[in-house]
Amino acid sequence: MEYPGENYNESKVPPYSLPDPLVCADGTPVTDPGTWLSKRRPELLGMFEEYMYGKTPPAQIETRFELLERSGSAFEGTAERRQVVARFSRSGRTEEMDILLYLPTRSPRPVGLFAGLNFHGNHAISIDPGVRLPRSYVRNSEITGVTDNRASDASRGTTAGKWDIPQILRRGYGLATAYCGDLDPDFDDGFINGIHPLFYREGQARPDANEWGAIGAWAWGLSRIMDYIQTDPDLDEHRVAVMGHSRLGKTALWASAQDPRFAITVSVNSGCGGAALSRRLFGETVETLIRMMPFWFCRNFRGYANRENDLPIDQHMLISLIAPRPVYVASAEDDPRADPKGEFLAARHADPVYRLLGTDGIASYDMPGIHEPITSTIGYHIRSGKHAVTPYDWEHLLNFADRHMPPGV
Repeated sequence: MEYPGENYNESKVPPYSLPDPLVCADGTPVTDPGTWLSKRRPELLGMFEEYMYGKTPPAQIETRFELLERSGSAFEGTAERRQVVARFSRSGRTEEMDILLYLPTRSPRPVGLFAGLNFHGNHAISIDPGVRLPRSYVRNSEITGVTDNRASDASRGTTAGKWDIPQILRRGYGLATAYCGDLDPDFDDGFINGIHPLFYREGQARPDANEWGAIGAWAWGLSRIMDYIQTDPDLDEHRVAVMGHSRLGKTALWASAQDPRFAITVSVNSGCGGAALSRRLFGETVETLIRMMPFWFCRNFRGYANRENDLPIDQHMLISLIAPRPVYVASAEDDPRADPKGEFLAARHADPVYRLLGTDGIASYDMPGIHEPITSTIGYHIRSGKHAVTPYDWEHLLNFADRHMPPGV
């Protein structure tokens, strides 16, 4: 779907110059890993906090995990299902996030995992009747059958095609997922629901201009899933790939930039504000993001609508923040809003940082053809089809995981 005011003509991409991730704000060149780690990386992380995603407030939140269920009967006995509730508390208020885990029954423990948030509730990712329904707000949708913003059994399995759990299990990996709406509802509610109020100072009613929006809250939740993984000896905390699609792909990138515990990072069709370069002004842009979904980002970001060249950052720098850990960017031919070329170029322009830190970076500086995956430390593919997560995507995400986080590492 194309939106008014967006450019879909490559010949109309304006000339642009990308800020150099290996030159500090004071002009100091970064020529060694020590300078990157001690000076430039913290500087870039602070810029993304200040101008785009917002800072996570420093409030101390009590987090408790309760294992609600452990069942070996999922997916015809090929998987063990576990359900955990995470409770976040402060000043008399508590919010909950349900974590759903599927572990392959025949794989040795501890098992590596893909971790990611979902759009419609844990119950929607499979037809498994044992999965708890979310209690939080759920977006009305003809696809999921939700009409009153509350989940029901009618929604079970309605988005199962995006997860391909049988393939994940066959390949020996587990899955950990939670509903993004448990952390923050995906609409502009003024930040009165979800986890944001837990972090407010006395008298505060909404995040400050440089404090987090929804993407920041969702990313915080991914790190809490990692906290749980570290408590369970059956889960390999050193082999966790954080994965997200679309706005949750933006979230996975931002979560991994902040949290080095994620071994691999996967972005699928994340577009502007995710893996695609903002300065290309192709497809989704900062202006359309701010017009349609301003609550995803901090309020400071609004000042850069139609002023992308004034931002001291662009998305190749976000990918650079993940270095030297492997990152995989997946695009789709019929998804011009996500700007597949811009996603590839951001991955390519992160290459110097990866090479500085001793990896092979990206194997090709030329954008590959359809169904020609790049599997170096920075990986990329573009497939046929639309804005979605498909079995083809999962096949190559799993291949990438096999290569970059094999058992025993």
